Amino acid sequence: MASTADFKNGLCIEYNNNLFIIVRFQHVKPGKGPAFVRTKLKSVTTGKVIENTFSAGVKVNLARIERRPYQFLYKDEIGYNFMHTETFEQIHVEEKLISTPMLLKEGQEVEIIYHADTETPISIELPPFVVLEITYSEPGVRGDTTSTTAQKPATVETGAKINVPIFINTGDKIKIDTRDQSYVERVKE
Repeated sequence: MASTADFKNGLCIEYNNNLFIIVRFQHVKPGKGPAFVRTKLKSVTTGKVIENTFSAGVKVNLARIERRPYQFLYKDEIGYNFMHTETFEQIHVEEKLISTPMLLKEGQEVEIIYHADTETPISIELPPFVVLEITYSEPGVRGDTTSTTAQKPATVETGAKINVPIFINTGDKIKIDTRDQSYVERVKE
């Protein structure tokens, strides 16, 4: 148990039957009335950010979370299979725990966030950027644009569909932002 006086950025707390990380907090002591703490909390499971106000001195439960390095092996009918990169222990995980499953490639390094007290996986985070090869893309036609930011759909090796600039062709490797599944740049060999 901790009180609002123990709040700091990055602290993980249990609130409303969910785990939240404190993104930002501010102690406020108005001229009239009791003091309070204004916070921004990010859900560990969904990534959703909420604002909440706690009365000063309120007790909250602290939660320990751990980030562990894993490697994606394969997907089967049970779920997604990962291997711990240090202990070589293998686990199955449901698709709902993965932030962007359509960008997972075999052999990819990820971090699995565990609730340390219950030893259960909470979520799986891909690195911020991944490099994938284009397996199909319509050819771009010169003069086919009305603006400099013309885009076309393309399919990458994992089967995900990404919008790319018209100069990208089948066989090119591109860097993709895993947070919003957007094209970043073409990767040179």
